[in-house]
Amino acid sequence: MDFSRKNICGKVGSMRQLASIRRAVLDDGKGRNMRIVDVDNGSGLKFTVYPDRGMDIGEASYKGIPLVWLTPACGTPEEYEPEQFNWLRSWGGGFLTGCGLLNVGGPCEAGGENHSLHGRLSHLKACDLNTDSKWLDDETFELTVSGKVIHSKVFGENLQLTRKIAVQLGVNAVVIEDAVENCGFKETPFMLLYHMNFSWPLVNENAHIDAPEHPVTPQNDIAAAGLSQWNRMSLPVSGFAEQVFYHDLPADENGMAGLKLVNPDLKLAMKITYSKATLPFMVQWKQMGQGEYVLGLEPGNCIPEGQVNNASKGVLKTICPGEVIRHKVVVAFEDLGQ
Repeated sequence: MDFSRKNICGKVGSMRQLASIRRAVLDDGKGRNMRIVDVDNGSGLKFTVYPDRGMDIGEASYKGIPLVWLTPACGTPEEYEPEQFNWLRSWGGGFLTGCGLLNVGGPCEAGGENHSLHGRLSHLKACDLNTDSKWLDDETFELTVSGKVIHSKVFGENLQLTRKIAVQLGVNAVVIEDAVENCGFKETPFMLLYHMNFSWPLVNENAHIDAPEHPVTPQNDIAAAGLSQWNRMSLPVSGFAEQVFYHDLPADENGMAGLKLVNPDLKLAMKITYSKATLPFMVQWKQMGQGEYVLGLEPGNCIPEGQVNNASKGVLKTICPGEVIRHKVVVAFEDLGQ
C-alpha cells in the first residue's frame, strides 16, 4: 500500500484513521491507576508502553498475532518488593522489561546496598512523558513515545535514562533509542538489559532462531546439556529447567548485530538488531515450561549474573560523571509470503 502523504491527502479526515497514539489510565485490577500509551502504526503493529514501569512495553501484536508472554503477576510500581527474588511478584513479562540500572541477574550485595533480582528500573515512574505523531517528510509519518526515568539515591547514584520509542506508518519495526546519563559526581556501576519475552503463537514447536555463525556460551551445566538445540523450540515441557545462552554476534557495517526468530507456520520472521558497541551481549532465555512458555531475546551491556559476578568476570560497565551512553534496539517483522 502507498502510505505517502500525496496518496493519503484528502482521503482521510484525520491520520488517526490510519495510525494513532492513545494515552489512558487503568482503573481496575493490579494495574489500577497506572498510565499506559497504546500505539498503532496502522500497518500491522500494535503495542502498549508503560510509563509507570520504567518506559517498558507490555502487550504487543502484529497483524492480530499475539507476540509476547504475559505473566499473571503484572502490577503497579507500588507493589514492588525489592527483597531477593520478589521482583517476580510484580513482573508482567511483555515485549520489553528494562533490567538495571545497578543490577541485572540474581540478588547481591554490592556497594553497601542489597540489590534485588534485575534491579529497580522496571518499577520507576517516568517523567516528562511526551507523545507525538507527525509527517517527517512526504514519505514518512512517525509516531513517538518518550520519557525520562530517574534512578537515584541520596549519597548514591544519580542516573537518568531518556527513552524514545518510535514506529512509522507502513514500516513494521519498533525502534528503541536510549540515552543514559550520569548526572552525579562519581563513577557508578551501570548495567542494562533489554528483557524481551516472546511466546505462543510466535513461539511454537517449529519456530527456530537464524543467526550468523558466532560463539554461543551456555550459562551453566543445565544450559550446556541443551546447547545442541539452542536455536530450536519445542512444545511445552512439564518441569522444564530454564536454559540461558550468551551470544557474541558479529556487527554489520553499521555497527548493529542481530538475529531472527522464524516461524514457518505463521510465515513470519522477527529480527532483533542492536548497537553492538554499547550492547555487547545477546542473552537468550529459553524456558519451554507449561504456562512458562517463553523465549527471551535480550540485548545487554552485561550478563544476568548480578553486579558482583559481572565485576569478578571483568565485564561490569561503569559510567563516569557527565557521561552519556546511547543504546539502540530495533525489532522488525517480515512476512515470508506463501
